[in-house]
Amino acid sequence: MTSIQELIIITPPFLFALTIHEFAHGSVANRLGDPTAARLGRLTLNPLKHLDPLGVLAFFIMKIGWAKAVPIDPRYFRNPRQDMVWVSLAGPGANLIMALASGVAAKVIAAIGMGLPAFVVLPLLPMLVASIWINFMLAVFNLVPIPPLDGSKILLGLLPPGAARAYARLEPYGFIILLVLFYTGILPRFIMPIISFAQAVMAG
Repeated sequence: MTSIQELIIITPPFLFALTIHEFAHGSVANRLGDPTAARLGRLTLNPLKHLDPLGVLAFFIMKIGWAKAVPIDPRYFRNPRQDMVWVSLAGPGANLIMALASGVAAKVIAAIGMGLPAFVVLPLLPMLVASIWINFMLAVFNLVPIPPLDGSKILLGLLPPGAARAYARLEPYGFIILLVLFYTGILPRFIMPIISFAQAVMAG
């Protein structure tokens, strides 16, 4: 497969995975009383509203990317610490559901592929397989407990208040820590086996 063909195959599932991730954050926040995302037009499945150019570029270079974070205002929440945990879990959770749905759809298409036109099967099946690993990648990567990833917000909500305040001091250095972990190979060594195993299980 050429690089152009690969780009055509992975771009739609990547954009949808980013979109569903941010939409899930905004939807759960909205249900818990925070209308910020809705007011700013971010409670939408339009990918253009969620794209972060740097995050998209990083995905095509490093295979790890991100979207523009949906704005969340915890002051609207009845229980800010607990509710932020649910909001933060929503994005990775939506990606896991999408990965599972893509796996089921890939198995169905593979089973009935002989009865479908080749121009449908040939692009659709690789897109579904790509959707499995892209969504697992986003879920696992975002659960890493380093700011500003979702995992850090989940950990903040679970830690005792004193420990949470101490941990929050890492936030200004989170992106640097992520870059160091990535370029030293520590982060890929940690998350890639999980993603590869999940993809193998789901794709069969």
